[in-house]
Amino acid sequence: MTKQINMDQQLVYRFGGGRADGSQEMKNLLGGKGANLAEMAGHPELQLPVPPGFTITTDTCNAYYEAGRHFPAKLEDEVMAALERIEELTGKTYGNVNNPLLLSVRSGARQSMPGMMDTVLNLGLNDETVQGLIAQTNDPRFAYDAYRRLIMMYADVVMEKAAGIPPVQGKGIRKLLDEHLEGIKKARGFELDTELTEADLRQIVAHFKAIVKREIGEPFPEDPMAQLWGGIGAVFDSWNGKRAKEYRRIEGLPDEWGTAVNVQAMVFGNMGKDCATGVAFTRNPGTGEHKFYGEFLFNAQGEDVVAGIRTPQPINEASKNTQSENLQTLEEVMPEIYAQLNNYQQQLEAHYKDMQDLEFTIEKGKLYILQTRTGKRNGTAAVRMAAEMYQEGMIDRPTALMRVNPNQLTELLLPRLDAMAERAATPIAKGLPAGPGGAMGKAVFSSEKAVELRQAGENVILVREETSPEDVDGMYHAAAVLTAKGGMTSHAALVTRGWGKCCIVGCNGLDINEAEGYFTTPDGAKVKEGDYISLNGATGKVYLGSMPVVDVDLADNDAYQTLMALVDETKVLGVRANAESPADAANALRFGAEGVGLFRTEHMFYGKGSEKPLYLLRKMILSANRKERRAALKELFGYIKSDIKKTLAVMNGKPVTIRLLDPPLHEFVPHDRQRLEELAEELAVDVSILEKRVLALHENNPMLGHRGVRLGISYPEITETQVRAILEAAAELNMEGRQALPEIMIPVTCSRNELQDQEKIVKCIYKEVCASLGVDEIPYLFGTMIETPRAALRSGPMAEIAQFFSFGTNDLTQMSFGFSRDDIGGFLPIYLEKGILVNDPFQVLDRRGVGELVRLAVERGRAQRPGLKTGICGEHGGEPQSVAFCHRIGLDYVSCSPFRVPIARLAAAQAAIQHPRQ
Repeated sequence: MTKQINMDQQLVYRFGGGRADGSQEMKNLLGGKGANLAEMAGHPELQLPVPPGFTITTDTCNAYYEAGRHFPAKLEDEVMAALERIEELTGKTYGNVNNPLLLSVRSGARQSMPGMMDTVLNLGLNDETVQGLIAQTNDPRFAYDAYRRLIMMYADVVMEKAAGIPPVQGKGIRKLLDEHLEGIKKARGFELDTELTEADLRQIVAHFKAIVKREIGEPFPEDPMAQLWGGIGAVFDSWNGKRAKEYRRIEGLPDEWGTAVNVQAMVFGNMGKDCATGVAFTRNPGTGEHKFYGEFLFNAQGEDVVAGIRTPQPINEASKNTQSENLQTLEEVMPEIYAQLNNYQQQLEAHYKDMQDLEFTIEKGKLYILQTRTGKRNGTAAVRMAAEMYQEGMIDRPTALMRVNPNQLTELLLPRLDAMAERAATPIAKGLPAGPGGAMGKAVFSSEKAVELRQAGENVILVREETSPEDVDGMYHAAAVLTAKGGMTSHAALVTRGWGKCCIVGCNGLDINEAEGYFTTPDGAKVKEGDYISLNGATGKVYLGSMPVVDVDLADNDAYQTLMALVDETKVLGVRANAESPADAANALRFGAEGVGLFRTEHMFYGKGSEKPLYLLRKMILSANRKERRAALKELFGYIKSDIKKTLAVMNGKPVTIRLLDPPLHEFVPHDRQRLEELAEELAVDVSILEKRVLALHENNPMLGHRGVRLGISYPEITETQVRAILEAAAELNMEGRQALPEIMIPVTCSRNELQDQEKIVKCIYKEVCASLGVDEIPYLFGTMIETPRAALRSGPMAEIAQFFSFGTNDLTQMSFGFSRDDIGGFLPIYLEKGILVNDPFQVLDRRGVGELVRLAVERGRAQRPGLKTGICGEHGGEPQSVAFCHRIGLDYVSCSPFRVPIARLAAAQAAIQHPRQ
């Protein structure tokens, strides 16, 4: 069965000889590699020395899968016609015994997926054509080296992986062949493949064939055409290989893209001392420096450069490192070839207007360009290249802004593990990368120990099964947090992300024994309390031992400052920060926040300096009546006001959205006997009475229980105290000549009546504060947090009262899906693997469900109140796709953790470029 393809649809596109059927604009059809080969070979301004070949389209890949892994009927004729064209251009014939043409088959998706799909080189060799290759080159050793490479790659890629044959005893055919090769080298006393003789390689070829027949049950195919079609099918099959699927999931690439197949005449860098192969970048991919950078090997094929068997040589002085500083450069050894290569790289960067990653081969003193593609780069390099190319006039402002993935900015903002040290280490475990940056420290298993050791000057990493609010002090003092349970929006993730602290959660392979102070890894390694570990919060990798941590300084990063200036000239959507303290607010300003989108009043009861206010809060919670409650709140008032005033002062006129007390009260009271006894003694109450009061606070489902606005309605004095603190703090700052603009936000509302009830309290307190301080006016806004589906649906009536909506998308997601964000670890990975969900909805805003509720609420709210201010303050506010959605539906701002503010700013600018607002 084959897919019905339009007979007029071209499946094969040729390139070479100064001509090409395709161009770089055809990336979706020809894949990135195929489109660039066509561009280099055929564009009048380039016409570089590209070995001739042809590209089979991505549409053909999709047709292949839809037809149950069968090729479309018309493909064979087009392939044979294109093959004849290669034969004409090279003067060789594929499968010819006397003058054989050899081919490579490579993958090529529309976006580079380096190393994720398969390649086969030297197709066309068999026991007869190898003699023709010897006659062509007069080099039997080279011919048999090429032959053994083909057998190894073909058996691995085509005969085992594409055929779905599982490795025997964990060893794939390539591993078995490698072991045999190493055994022969060891027996001969050789270290390098290049020391093997012709006789050795003849023997290896024979042995390889026997091993393939024995292990796979099929002989290596001698028919060159069978090899070619096997290679083409294997590349298509590798599109759905494990590596490729996982890479697409991580990068968010669609499965339906498919891969192209590129078939190209072989050129050889392993025919002697006047041959070489290498990889080069038009700018340094690690630093972004505008210097030609690359490595090469003499007498080698392309796979040897990346295999690490031999130390590559630098192409020039700028490419030298500690391993290659004493090696000769290509510029020194082959100056004319280097000059050609340097000229080509300049042409390519000028033509593509971006940093290029190119592969080259030198065969008998002749230079060939095998491929060019947009080069992968880290965040530091991406920002520098974009800024400098803009300053050079190579690219315009929108292009510069679109060049940097917003998430790459994370690498510039936080301390990170030293890259060289990390490359030399092997991770002992891997979890979810919940908090960015890198950290190292001694493993500790309790919050108390974390505080104790940190106060003694030690760097610590808090290791827990999962964290709770009572761990916050330890989390604050720790350099990083590692948990075995929890997802990307678990307690540990949310708290540490807000602090810009490194955190890895959901490290399921760890077996943590908190009582005895150790954990074991999936491989059985035991890490005890006091042992050093290092965490990479960007990748989720955990390492044993202490790694250096590298700091960053954005003030001195001219490229970053240039790029962010362009960002602010372009974006329309405002970006605020979620801040819990004056220090957070100062950080937010440093990263370019335009206000505070979420200040949680309850966070003053956690962490450093919280002992007294937490005691007073517990005293209020456990009060027997309103009189006692008011007395406790009166004592607590000064702490609340001080905290709010300090944050308003830091923001100095920028809006600060202050959410009134939200969590259920039971979260703040101790539940273990010892702490209850201590609190009973402090409150001069019998512990049995205290236990009854604590028990009365228990709820079966606190998420949907007595929290948020419900607390303010049940206990109006709680709202009164907070509002008075906010308005007095703002008024005092204004009287001192400062500016303050608080926005009072009522959480977890679902009706107009709730808002009306709380608004009455606010207006009453407002009059009292104005009178007591002798002021005519205190600027403030009154609004609500939309975090229930009903609130979104009833947003019209609610906007009659509320002056602003802030969407709490964490809870709105939780209530819309019916997923507990702390308990999704058991099923979400399966949902993602099976494609039931494309993304974790707590990381990327669900536009079709939750996003539709947000859009509807904005629409209905503004129909009632045209000037309604709207924003989001969930963790989605710092996620680029979610930011783009917020721009498109017309929100005024997003709010996120301070360390994600630059990411949100760049994402907002990119959204403005891609979706200009009318």
